[in-house]
Amino acid sequence: MVTDYYEILEISPNANSETIERVFRYFAMRYHPDNRDTGDEARFSEIVEAHNILKDPVKRAQYDIRHKDHSNFRRELAEEATNTKGFEKDVVIQARVLSLLYVKRRQDVNNPGIGDTELERLSGCPREHLEFHLWYMKAKGWIGRVENGTIAITVEGIDRAISEDTGPTIRLLERDLHGA
Repeated sequence: MVTDYYEILEISPNANSETIERVFRYFAMRYHPDNRDTGDEARFSEIVEAHNILKDPVKRAQYDIRHKDHSNFRRELAEEATNTKGFEKDVVIQARVLSLLYVKRRQDVNNPGIGDTELERLSGCPREHLEFHLWYMKAKGWIGRVENGTIAITVEGIDRAISEDTGPTIRLLERDLHGA
């Protein structure tokens, strides 16, 4: 996480050194701990730290690289959050994983789990994306790890899978598992 020194000083990343000094002096006087009306030691420390980085051309250049990367990350995050297709894909992946685990449990109640690698292959979801879904479904109580370390559906997960009108998906997956 990158501390946004521009945000702390309430200035643009394009601000020149004179603007940085002027704004720093204003905020330093306002938030200095000796100021009885508006003093704020924590805010004052943030302002001093931001000023010390942004007033030094070398430190500012190094900081600007990190700040730009962080800004790009925030923009990508915001774009993904507004993309409703991402949510739709998540629902499909979770339904598929629950369906796979439902079929496996129904086929062999004594050995109901599927290993991580096999679940990745069967779901068509790469491990790095599947981790989010596994975390979510585990937190919801829909899945869990069994004694041998594999992942299995829970009673709550079965209720969820059945409630999602996954009948056709479950039948297709049963066929795939029998053929696998």
